[in-house]
Amino acid sequence: MSSTIDEITINYEENGILLVKEIDKEILSKGLNTTILFRYKEYIADADDYGPDKYTIRRYKKINGEFRQQAKFNISSVRQGKIIADTLGRWLKDVEEE
Repeated sequence: MSSTIDEITINYEENGILLVKEIDKEILSKGLNTTILFRYKEYIADADDYGPDKYTIRRYKKINGEFRQQAKFNISSVRQGKIIADTLGRWLKDVEEE
């Protein structure tokens, strides 16, 4: 478990192999409830290499001094990521014009 936001990671190792490798993260909100957007890769054993970039948004809550994951949303494809980015860009442009 992580006691600070900066310590939160999605790196996951099993039997000495890093199965989930965090590439980058962007903290979207801080506090007792924290939201982070992660960029990561998953290890593919058959290829002995990492697959394409993937993205996930995770929500954490600080309980008894440690951040615990409460929810997650995995962006399932590059297409879905582009749709989310394009839609948010359009919506935010509308808000800026008001």
